[in-house]
Amino acid sequence: MPASLTRNLITGGAGFVGSHLVDRLMQAGEEVICLDNYFTGRKANIAQWIGHPRFELIRHDVTEPIKLEVDRIWHLACPASPVHYQFNPIKTAKTSFLGTYNMLGLARRVGARLLLASTSEVYGDPEEHPQPESYRGSVNTIGIRSCYDEGKRIAETLCFDYRRMHGSEIRVARIFNTYGPRMLPDDGRVVSNFIMQALRGDPLTLYGGGRQTRSFCFVDDLVEGLIRLMNGSHTGPVNIGNPAEFTIKQLAELVRDRINPSLVFVDHPLPQDDPLQRQPVIDLASAELGWVPTVPLEHGLEPTIAYFRELLAR
Repeated sequence: MPASLTRNLITGGAGFVGSHLVDRLMQAGEEVICLDNYFTGRKANIAQWIGHPRFELIRHDVTEPIKLEVDRIWHLACPASPVHYQFNPIKTAKTSFLGTYNMLGLARRVGARLLLASTSEVYGDPEEHPQPESYRGSVNTIGIRSCYDEGKRIAETLCFDYRRMHGSEIRVARIFNTYGPRMLPDDGRVVSNFIMQALRGDPLTLYGGGRQTRSFCFVDDLVEGLIRLMNGSHTGPVNIGNPAEFTIKQLAELVRDRINPSLVFVDHPLPQDDPLQRQPVIDLASAELGWVPTVPLEHGLEPTIAYFRELLAR
């Protein structure tokens, strides 16, 4: 195998976003080590690469240290939907803190560049709208979402402290709502919720009348943004998301119209600390990375619905 190949470590590589990144790097002819503990990752997501000479799969939990020789670390490991990160909130916080600490230690030891998949959740329930990277956030430090929100905030802190203390090469992406094939059907995220409910013929569940807004980025667009950030010279944090803003009810209507226009809505109260607005300012990504999303929600829903339809058929 040529020594010039870039060796990529992807933590959470069998997950929704991670597996799409695996695909892109493998298709680009690079070497990929996929690290996953399969809490939310699925071996089926990366099955097509198992046995490939440039691909390696390791079952490992990032809260435990590991020694590997790599050039780049794409640190994506952490449950990202409320259903999963609230299942064991202490483990979620440990994954963000200890996992990032371990990966930064590895990066420092081998001289690798590390990209942290942070999140728009660092902005909390924002008092500034839309959210630029300069906004410092409004997070409830003791709320039910804080294991994830504060976990990612300390992960960002660690990255920048490693950069200041040790000169570590870091890249920080703040990822906004992402959707697409390979989302888990039971992850509690709004896109998968609506699609699964509609395919089963159930009423679509809205919270607070569905007046909250979100911005939905198709997974292919997100992966392109991550690759540009890793390859570029800008450290970040950089917002990676689609600035087209939709109310949750508008999303529900788009899904319903594509699957079963006769379905009804049912309304429940808003969950604790659920942000009312979420929309990225992507001027920095556009200027520094030359990145803008290209897939509108109406188009991205088609392959996503097709994926869940096939999943239910199986």
